[in-house]
Amino acid sequence: MKKVEEYVRSIPDFPEKGIIFRDVTTVLQDADGLKLAIDSMLKLLEGIEFDVVVGTESRGFIFGVPIAYALGKPFVPVRKKGKLPCETISAKYDLEYGSAEIEMHRDSIQPGQRAVLVDDLIATGGTIEACVSLIEELGGEVVKIVFLMELAGLKGRDRLSKYPVASVVTYDGK
Repeated sequence: MKKVEEYVRSIPDFPEKGIIFRDVTTVLQDADGLKLAIDSMLKLLEGIEFDVVVGTESRGFIFGVPIAYALGKPFVPVRKKGKLPCETISAKYDLEYGSAEIEMHRDSIQPGQRAVLVDDLIATGGTIEACVSLIEELGGEVVKIVFLMELAGLKGRDRLSKYPVASVVTYDGK
């Protein structure tokens, strides 16, 4: 049986020299790879009691929705600013060059709800840190954060040290 990392395409020197880009599209385009990825992420949630799955646009949707479906939980999307139709709350975070802003509906998390955050990759951790702040602003509690892949060299996990973080595959570099 193949491992998840065998389905991930690694592209050296993209987007710049010295970086190895971990391409998740090859996981998605292979039925066995996709099933293995989702099943592996589900295993990381065994024994965790929670109420809702939260995922970031767009790859957090790809992995979060089937996890929510498999576990009979609702899914809450976190989107780029201006994409949600109802009243929202927002959080800004820094990118390598500039900043970005994400939003979620004000009524998407109820006080006391326990949330699991799902995304495809943790690099610097800025996006997920912003998501955590939105969940907590609404009175929710983050009980686990799950990634398919982690770039340990960028130390994103350090930004999330107050929360249980798990990754299916960890790459040492950037």
